[in-house]
Amino acid sequence: MTLPERHSDEQPENPLIWPILGILEKQHDGWMVHTLADALKQQDLMKTLDDAPDQDLFKRNFLLMNALYQLQEMLLPEQWLQAHAMDIRLMANTGTQQIDTADPLREYYLDWQNYETDGDAIRELLSSFWKRYQQHIGQRNVSNNVSWQHDLAILELPADASPVQIRRQWRRLALRWHPDRPSGDSDKFREACEAWQRIQSRLHS
Repeated sequence: MTLPERHSDEQPENPLIWPILGILEKQHDGWMVHTLADALKQQDLMKTLDDAPDQDLFKRNFLLMNALYQLQEMLLPEQWLQAHAMDIRLMANTGTQQIDTADPLREYYLDWQNYETDGDAIRELLSSFWKRYQQHIGQRNVSNNVSWQHDLAILELPADASPVQIRRQWRRLALRWHPDRPSGDSDKFREACEAWQRIQSRLHS
């Protein structure tokens, strides 16, 4: 099974995006990849990914940088996320910052082929992260029998919405309702997360 192309709309949804956003909203600067990893580990959101220490370090670093580069694009144009491994900070966008699409590091970390595993293994890994994150934010006991139309309505989408439209709208609403943002609403954010996960389960079943 081949992995998605590199276009941002086709990137697998990295669930570390959302806890990282929460961390950066509470403390905008002073972060490095390893300190972010420690903060996620304290929230029980970052587990050992490989028995070999070097591979474990590589995989954690890959997931974090992938999430940072995806989040960087999502936050524009209102905010700028500096995604340097040793200097990670969230700031207002002055209009001078822009994404360097030719950056070889960005290209590397947005290509899931470089994670050195197949598509099914990556989806399983990200699914496990989603489950832990939903426990972290207090997932409710919601039936999996909720209809496709109901989940699309939660995301404020029509019944004929395409996968790309669904993904764009999910990210827009998640950014709006993330509980650590000024306009945040934890209940609406949780509801959107649950709808997104059910939709993804149907699409990949």
